[in-house]
Amino acid sequence: MEKKKNLLFIILLVISISLIIICSLNIIKWYKDNLKTKEVIKNIESVTTITEIEDNNNTEIIEQKEEEHKDSPYWNYIKMNLINVDFNELKSINKDTVGWIQVNGTNINYPFVQTTDNSYYLTHSFDKKYTDAGWVFLDYRNNIKKFDRNTIIYAHARKDRTMFGSLKNILKSGWLDDTNNYVIKLSTEYENTLWQVFSIYHIPTTNDYIQVIFNNDNEYLEFLNLIKNRSKHNFNTNVSETDKILTLSTCYTNNEKLVLHAKLIKKEARN
Repeated sequence: MEKKKNLLFIILLVISISLIIICSLNIIKWYKDNLKTKEVIKNIESVTTITEIEDNNNTEIIEQKEEEHKDSPYWNYIKMNLINVDFNELKSINKDTVGWIQVNGTNINYPFVQTTDNSYYLTHSFDKKYTDAGWVFLDYRNNIKKFDRNTIIYAHARKDRTMFGSLKNILKSGWLDDTNNYVIKLSTEYENTLWQVFSIYHIPTTNDYIQVIFNNDNEYLEFLNLIKNRSKHNFNTNVSETDKILTLSTCYTNNEKLVLHAKLIKKEARN
């Protein structure tokens, strides 16, 4: 009996020590990934030129099918400057670079990439080195030269707030109380754009919000109503079948996704 107790104790001790070692190794790996990611970000910042540009002859305000209420912040948003990014150095580092994204009220201010699948950049950084931190990437089905009805950008929600780690800000009162946060700016080699947020939510993992192709206007309008009605906050923003939207997607928990949707309200073709 005593031998059985001793054996059980040894087994439990070995299991406990093994778990401690595994956890320690995971923490070390997570820490190293964070350092690598921050180093990549620092390098990107050192070689990238981002400028704000005022409206010009190439600027187009997207016509609204349903006129926004006169008190809507929309009228202030369309007065905001767009951003223009020089992609020469970025593309010399990674030819998969297709754009730059800024999300007000978060740390999201990165180039985003696109390849032939939605898995590679889950485990590779901007410099294409392996890392669990991944990078910010555009859905492989989207056309960056001409935005689809639903353009989708993904990234991991890192605990150090890199990548889409700070996107959880959108569910906090501090973010929601400032209406200037309800805009996203994109810059690509083809055009610079401004998007107005109309829906935010977290939901058990599903793929119904990442549909890209729609058979007709009615199907698209049903999709828009679905994602708008899910929102945890009422943005009092109209969306119609004539709108193009931007979707940001990341993990909220192991079994849930955090999602943001915004509509295109202003664009400017680049020379």
